Amino acid sequence: MAFIDIILREPSYGWQNKNGELVKPSISQLFSEFFSRINIFKSKKNWLALMAWFSLVLLVPFLYFFFSTYFSWWLLGAAFVYSMIFMGSYGTVWHHRYCTHHAYTFRNGFWRFITQNLVIRMIPEEIYVVSHHVHHSKSDQPGDPYNAFGGWLYCFLADANHQPIAQDLNEENYARVSELMNETGTRRNTYSQYKKWGSVSHPLNTIGGWLLNWIFWFTVFYLIGGIGLACALFGSAAVWAFGVRTFNFEGHGKGTDRRKEGFDFSKDDMSVNQYWPGIVAGEWHSNHHLFPGSARTGFLPTQIDFAWMYIYSLHKIGGISSFRDSKKQFLKEYYIPYIQSKKTKVVSADSPAVR
Repeated sequence: MAFIDIILREPSYGWQNKNGELVKPSISQLFSEFFSRINIFKSKKNWLALMAWFSLVLLVPFLYFFFSTYFSWWLLGAAFVYSMIFMGSYGTVWHHRYCTHHAYTFRNGFWRFITQNLVIRMIPEEIYVVSHHVHHSKSDQPGDPYNAFGGWLYCFLADANHQPIAQDLNEENYARVSELMNETGTRRNTYSQYKKWGSVSHPLNTIGGWLLNWIFWFTVFYLIGGIGLACALFGSAAVWAFGVRTFNFEGHGKGTDRRKEGFDFSKDDMSVNQYWPGIVAGEWHSNHHLFPGSARTGFLPTQIDFAWMYIYSLHKIGGISSFRDSKKQFLKEYYIPYIQSKKTKVVSADSPAVR
């Protein structure tokens, strides 16, 4: 089997049936797999999936206290902007364009550390990065860890059910998986440590880094606006972490072909450009699938890209030494030919018939 086919831990219901078709598990199968995958008592190798969900649960009380005790309209507005724009753009800047696709290069480790901790951390790099390489290789096909054809819940529970790395890799394949995490700044496990923990990341370093990040940001928010602001923004991080788990289902047409002519140009998968995630997070998904290595995906005038604005600004002040921008290539290869073809059709329609 190809390397990309073996790096993720296959769910108990499998990726595909004997005919090569996607297995669509039932709701009970999905939840059974989920609770098995986060059961730390069953295997300590489940620690990373548990951490991803436990961190979300830990933030729910902040959301409760915000609405029950500290609610105000300005705090609600701050929470909305923080969760939708700041955390949304951060996910695109850090996890998507840098950690996975290496669309730009930091000048040094200082700027990488700043960007990594730009907001409250919620998604483990390992869960995102390795599985996202598989997603691009197998978009909308069996083996895609968040295949929209599997349904909403299939995508929502994917970080536990489908995205963790395989636990039976040999030393050579583990080294290749580990290399996928090379740019993230993660302290990577040796092969013997991987055999113990079932992950590239070590729990001590990962959990310690998250705790320091949370303590830092809670202190900053408290000093700026008191406990009310801290509760509002930490609670909003939980809302974002919940919502982002549904993105790929929406971003691939909810399992149907929703691509629009002249707006979604990716022909090899069902990815679509959506205004909401595009504007708040720079996630113009069809554009991204065309040019996954581009630091910008807002290629058209109406496609606002806050993630690109951060990358470009950091480049201007010296924090980023280089980046790739595929806008000109997109216009040349896709958009301008489309506009020209439309004009040709109009001219042909207006021309008198030849008798």
